Parts: sequence; structure tokens; C-alpha cells
Amino acid sequence: MRSFLALLDHRKSIRIRIVGSFVLSFLIAFIGSAIITVNSFFDRLGSTLSAIASLLAFIAIFLLVFFMFTRRIVRYMQTLASGLMTIAKGNLKYRVPLSNQDELGVVAQNINYMAEQLHTMMDKERRLEMSKIELITHISHDLRTPLTSIIGYLNLLKNDDYRDLEEHKRFINNAFNKTQQLKKLIDDLFDYTRLTSGDVTLSFQRIDISSLVEQIVNEFEPIAQEHSLAVHKIGAPQALYVQIDVEKFVRALDNLLMNALKFSLKPGEVAIRLAERGEQVVLSIENRGKPITTEQEALLFERFYKAEPSRHDRDMPSGAGLGLSIASHIVELHGSKLKLHHQNGHFSFTIELPKVL
Repeated sequence: MRSFLALLDHRKSIRIRIVGSFVLSFLIAFIGSAIITVNSFFDRLGSTLSAIASLLAFIAIFLLVFFMFTRRIVRYMQTLASGLMTIAKGNLKYRVPLSNQDELGVVAQNINYMAEQLHTMMDKERRLEMSKIELITHISHDLRTPLTSIIGYLNLLKNDDYRDLEEHKRFINNAFNKTQQLKKLIDDLFDYTRLTSGDVTLSFQRIDISSLVEQIVNEFEPIAQEHSLAVHKIGAPQALYVQIDVEKFVRALDNLLMNALKFSLKPGEVAIRLAERGEQVVLSIENRGKPITTEQEALLFERFYKAEPSRHDRDMPSGAGLGLSIASHIVELHGSKLKLHHQNGHFSFTIELPKVL
């Protein structure tokens, strides 16, 4: 009933306005042609010419009045057409005026929505393009720096240019660390490509997530201590079973822990919190670092995004900015979503997984 009444509202239905304009134009033309014919000299020329004069007068008055009634509609359609052409030429900030509430008003709203979406997509593509350029620059630097060091150490070893066995071991150890840094960078790029291309198969198995987290904490603790951080597990001492691909899921947790290690205030602590929430197992990795803006929060999971130098730990090797993106994709492959809650420098990355018996 409401839709029928809305259809009869001339302000919201262009069809009613056109039909109304047609009817009014017909009535005005009929009355006008009758008056003109009765009061004109054409009635002296006979009934045939009088009928023709009446018909011509009717048509002329009808077209004139109809064009006047529909002029605003035609002008608004021309405005929409002009606006579309402006947007098509690349001015995605242009918006057509929303002066009508009828179907053309809906068209105008859709045009503005389309322009907004295109503008957002173009901004995102432009940002991604810039991030790719920055990625190439960073990777070139990150590859060149350790390669230069490796070549330097190998040349020293090749020419026996070292004082004693202790210095010989130090050169070898430094060269090995640089190769590990290169391997980490290449592995991140390779894994991200596989995860985003869909060329990955998960091997799910039932696992006690509590024991897995305990094992990860034990392995991560020495690295954390080197950077004046303590890492510990909180909650869920009992077994909690979930279905995961252990290798991929451990990679996601490792990326999240390394992220916490890089951006934590030192000295400090990193906590892995486990809890049950109904039929879900909730896993959170928490740390405290320097606060970031809302805009930076939105970009954290973007590919190739790297935090600003002020948040970067200079003692940690620089990556390609893919760690959180890789972790997010792995969590999504497990049917969940990696969520971030940040408040005044307290960061909490949360994963929810279905509990199994």
C-alpha cells in the first residue's frame, strides 16, 4: 500500500509527473485550441479549414505546454549526463546535484556512489602502486646491503685476511647471519605470492593449541630476552583442541610474535593469551608499543606496508612489510579473521578458532 501511495507522489515518481504533464498539456491545449478556433476568422473559411486550424492550434499549444512542464526534468537529465561525462573524463571528485527525490534522484545518488567507489579504488590502486615502488626500493637496499657484506667477508676469507681463528669464525658467523636475512626476505615474498594466488593447500589436523603455544613460547623466549623482552602464556592450562594446518598456523604466530618483538617498548613483555568463549578458542598476542593513528591501523594488514622509522627497531632486520599480511591470509584460510585492537599503545592481535572435541 505504501509503495502504491509513493508511486502516486509526484515528488518521488517521475512517471506521475510525466503523466500529469501530459494530461494538463492535453487539457490546456484542448481549451486553448477551442478558444482560438471560435474567436478566429478561420471559421469563415468553412468547417474543413476550421478543423485543420483547431488541430494545428491544439498541437502547438500541447507541445509548448508539455515542453514547459517537462523542462526541469530534461534539464536535470542533461545535468546528469554532463556530470557523467565529467566523471568519465577523470574528475572523480565531482558530484552531481541531488535536487530531485524521484527516480532521477536515485540515479544521481547511484552516480555519486559510483564516483565515490571509483575514487576510493583509484586511491587504493595509487597507494598500492606507490607501495610497490617503495617495495622495490627497499628490497633493492635490503638485498644490496647484506650482499655487500657477504661479498666483503668472503673476500677477506678468500684472501686469508684475518688475524686469528676467532676473527675467522666471526667473519663466517656474520656472513651466515646476512644470508639468513636474505633468506627471510625471499621466503616472505614467496609465501605471500602463494597465499594470495590461491596456490596453497592446507593440511588440517586436530591439535592441542595450548601445548602448541607453550612450545612456541619456549622457542621464542631466548630471542625475546636478547631484546629485553619477556614472553609468556596466559590462561587455558588445560588442553584446547582445534583443527589447523600446524605449519602454516605456526608461521602466522611467528610473524605476529616477530612484529611484537620489533615494535614493543623495551624493556617490556609479550603475552600470548588463550581463552574459551563459548564454542570458540580465542588466541591473542598482546604487547605495548608506541601509539599509532587510526589511518596507520587501517594499513597494518596491507601488503608491503611498513611502519614508520620511528616505530622501527633498528636492532631488528628490516623485512618487506609482508609479515602481518601473510599472517592475516593464513588466518583467513583457517576460516577466521585476524583482528587488531589498539588503545593508547596497547596492541592485541586476536584469532578465533572453532573448538573441537
